[in-house]
Amino acid sequence: MDLLAVISYPPIPIFEVGPLRLSLHGVFAGVGFMAGAYYSTRIYYARGFDANRFQSVLTWALVGALLGARWLTLPAYWIENGFDIGEMINIGGNYSILGGFAGGIGAGLWRAYRLGLKTWPTLDVAAFGLALGTVVGRVGDLAIVEHLGGSTDFFLGYGIRPGYDVAPQHNRLECTVAQLGEFCGIYHHAALYDMLGAAVLLGFLYWLCYRSRPALRYGQLFAVWLAWYGFQRFFIDFTRLALDVNGDRTLGALTWSQWSGLAVGLAGLAGLLWLGRRNPVVNAENDRTYGAAVT
Repeated sequence: MDLLAVISYPPIPIFEVGPLRLSLHGVFAGVGFMAGAYYSTRIYYARGFDANRFQSVLTWALVGALLGARWLTLPAYWIENGFDIGEMINIGGNYSILGGFAGGIGAGLWRAYRLGLKTWPTLDVAAFGLALGTVVGRVGDLAIVEHLGGSTDFFLGYGIRPGYDVAPQHNRLECTVAQLGEFCGIYHHAALYDMLGAAVLLGFLYWLCYRSRPALRYGQLFAVWLAWYGFQRFFIDFTRLALDVNGDRTLGALTWSQWSGLAVGLAGLAGLLWLGRRNPVVNAENDRTYGAAVT
């Protein structure tokens, strides 16, 4: 194995700013949401829709994302440790990006319905923000070196050097004396894989919408995001099933994230087919029937 072809850099652990203890994981999760919200709003406004009401949808989506990210991890916790309703308000537990997406989308849809916004154009525009938010948000995971997978010789693997302080979930992978050349070990960089996949997905969505000129139907762009990201998480999490890493909780042979990702991916494929037979083609004229301003 060529140890020079390995990604390795010092992690940025939790740091203090005045009375606050911050982690770049949380900081970039917030920055990612803001980046995705800004980009989605620009697209929504450019198509002639009401950007002010869309901003209200995003505010509710943020609250829903915070709740969903925590609550989606609870079934696995309760199965392993027994039911404890207090975990629903315990902000110190685990969080799930898929749960954040589910909670954010659910709360956003409820608010959009209350404001009279049409579902399908809103979801299609949100697909861009969800992809971009993932790319930006994963920067924080890379910074603190979280979500490592099993041992690997893949050139995108992450090499832990002696003295590196990686994310707390991987403390037992740290060492003071190198055991593999100059490294304690080399592991799959699952967060990096997810970020790269989301970046390609963002480019694909842009190509579908603005370059390929396919006969896209309303809702299909969102269905593409669902299918792609769901299956992406399903396959990437196979790197986290290794026994030498303190990985995610499992249900049977798969992690909970894999079961969630598989369900999301299949729902996206089904939606892509169903919407292709049901909804009209996306164009400026049909946008006006969905509430866009006449230009």
